[in-house]
Amino acid sequence: MTELPQSVLDALPLTVYTTDLEGRITSTFGSWDCFAVENGAPALAEQSGVLGRTLWSAISDPANRTQVEQAFELLRTGKAARVSWEFPCNSPEQERVFLMQVTPLREQHHVRGFVFCTVDITPSHRSREALIETGLALSRTIDLDRIFAEVGHQLRHALGADAFAVLVPDERGEIRVPAYAMGYEGLPGAVAEDLAELVHEAVANNEVTTRAAGPGLELAAPMISGSRTLGVMTLLLEPVASPQAIEEARRVLATIAAQTAVSMERAGLVKRVAKKQRLEAIGEVVAGVAHELRNPLFGISAAAQLLRFRAKDDPVVEKNIGRVLREVERLNRMVTSLLEFGRPKAIVLTNGDPDALWDDVLVDQQGLLESRALAVRRSRPSQPVRCEIDHEQLRQVFLNILVNATDHAPEGSDLILDSLMGPLGSWHCRLTNAGPSIPPEVLPRVFEIFFSNKPGGTGIGLALCQRIIEEHGGEISLESSDAVGTSLILMLPTAIP
Repeated sequence: MTELPQSVLDALPLTVYTTDLEGRITSTFGSWDCFAVENGAPALAEQSGVLGRTLWSAISDPANRTQVEQAFELLRTGKAARVSWEFPCNSPEQERVFLMQVTPLREQHHVRGFVFCTVDITPSHRSREALIETGLALSRTIDLDRIFAEVGHQLRHALGADAFAVLVPDERGEIRVPAYAMGYEGLPGAVAEDLAELVHEAVANNEVTTRAAGPGLELAAPMISGSRTLGVMTLLLEPVASPQAIEEARRVLATIAAQTAVSMERAGLVKRVAKKQRLEAIGEVVAGVAHELRNPLFGISAAAQLLRFRAKDDPVVEKNIGRVLREVERLNRMVTSLLEFGRPKAIVLTNGDPDALWDDVLVDQQGLLESRALAVRRSRPSQPVRCEIDHEQLRQVFLNILVNATDHAPEGSDLILDSLMGPLGSWHCRLTNAGPSIPPEVLPRVFEIFFSNKPGGTGIGLALCQRIIEEHGGEISLESSDAVGTSLILMLPTAIP
């Protein structure tokens, strides 16, 4: 039988044995100490003492010996071209996994012996294990903090990550808000600034990006779901052993970033569905109450009008009837709002420019602005933006937030209306007034139905606006501070060309 040259053996991985048909070892490269285990401890084997021995005497693990015997039989009978399996080798010092492979040695189409080799696949095994564990863990939770913590744990286990962060878009669509960070020094804002260039490159190239970080390496992977970039995941590895290790890290990070994006989308969808179900239940009750109120209000209004006609010469009666009619009118407006919320119109999306819709609303409400001596300072994208919008319902949103901003703006001040195209392909709009700030304890509740801090307010307007914007696939939020005033921020996805 022709034996392999030693130069070939030296180029092969970790451990290589050739044997004859009876399993006697004819040549070796490497040793068994990496995977031959006796009573849980590695068993050393001198190469010089292995030649001529049977392979079975060198294998101490019964399960592994059975697999080798089965492999020999399959190869001897021609039922397989090669046989391979994974073999875990656990010791108190470390956990390692080897790929065992047996192939036949042939002479003139006859099997004359076997080549038995082992490769240390611990890094790739850990990576694969991390991907599986991450997928299982992410399928069980919809809490974003738990999602990010689990991902960070798996990346640390698989790749030895020293630091990990998830950054998400701010109100301008720029990815700079750290939603989660571990291992990075400094405040979250400082972390975001330090990673800004790397994050920008990852988003621009739509792929995993790397850069040197001292002796180690930083990686950033965009988290993409469908056509949307939900954020960027960054990783600090220190040090990096080889180009192959870098490529493995890139592959693992890209896969986990995609898994995380899907999990984030699912978490958002579950919350939206739960919220929609709650609002639908509220809407049914509200619509029923509003419907029952309309007839009595109509009766009260008709009776008051008749009383005013018959007692028109009595100033006291006239004054009180006027008060009744004003309250009836206020209740009628509330009933109309309740019906709008409880029985919403189906959204009908068509291609349009939201900035052009703002132009129409501002022209129509010029009288309202002039009555309070308010001026609108405006900035907008240089090119028209195209979004899929329901013109009538989005117009209602713009009108509602403009009226709210006007009501709370100091007379003679400016309203600032800024809109722009975000870097992730979405339209962003911010309307700011210089009025008093909203108390911090009130701010989280401003979009709750029936909650209002405005005298005479119904607490329906902003709740209705939020529902309409979310049905457009967008987002609405509110910021308030003494230094700047109050800003309402809208985001709408742009239409796919």
